[in-house]
Amino acid sequence: MLLSVLFENPMMFFVVIAGIVYALTIHEFAHAAVATALGDSTAKFSGRLSLNPLVHLDMFGTMMLLLAGFGWGKPVPVNIFNLKYKRWGESLVALAGPMANFVSAILFILLFKLAILFFPAENMIFSFLFYMILINLVLGVFNLIPLPPLDGSRILFATLPSRFDDFKHRFAVNGPWILILLLIADSFLDVNIFGRIFGFFIDMIYFFI
Repeated sequence: MLLSVLFENPMMFFVVIAGIVYALTIHEFAHAAVATALGDSTAKFSGRLSLNPLVHLDMFGTMMLLLAGFGWGKPVPVNIFNLKYKRWGESLVALAGPMANFVSAILFILLFKLAILFFPAENMIFSFLFYMILINLVLGVFNLIPLPPLDGSRILFATLPSRFDDFKHRFAVNGPWILILLLIADSFLDVNIFGRIFGFFIDMIYFFI
C-alpha cells in the first residue's frame, strides 16, 4: 500500500507521488494531443490539452492508488468520428499515451546516466530518477495490456475485422470487470500476475542504468 510509505519514508513517498503525477499527466496529455492532431477537438475544448496535472487526475482513481496500489487518471474524451484514418485513428490516440511514457522513461534513463557524472551515489536525485523511469515504464506496459478499458484494447479492436464486432462489444462491457478481478487477485491474493510482467521490465531498467 503506497499510503504506508508516507509514514515509513515520507521523502520517498513524495518522490513516488511526483513520478505518478508526471506519468499520468504526460500519458493523458499525449492522448489529447494526438486526438487534436488527428482532427478531433473534443479534448481541447474540454481543457484536457494541458500539462496541468489537476485536469488529468481522477479523484477516485488517485484514492485507489494510495489505498490499494493501483489507480487511474481521468480518461480523455475523444469523438472517434472526427478522427482521420477512421479505422486506425482511435488506436493511434490510444497508443500515444504509452508511447509518451516510454519516451519519458528513455529521457530519464539518459538523465540518470548524466547525473552519475556530477552527483555522489547517495544523492536523492538517483532515487527520484529511478522512480520516474520505473513508473513511466510500468504505466506504459500496463496500458498496452489488451483488456478494456486499457489502451491496448483499442489497439486490439482496430486490428480485428468487422465480423468480431459482437465480441468487441461484449469484451468492452465485461473487460473492466475482468481487469478489476485480476488486479484484486494480484494485489490481495498474491497471484503476482502483473508482478512477473513488470519484474521483467524492472530488470531491463537495471540493465540500462
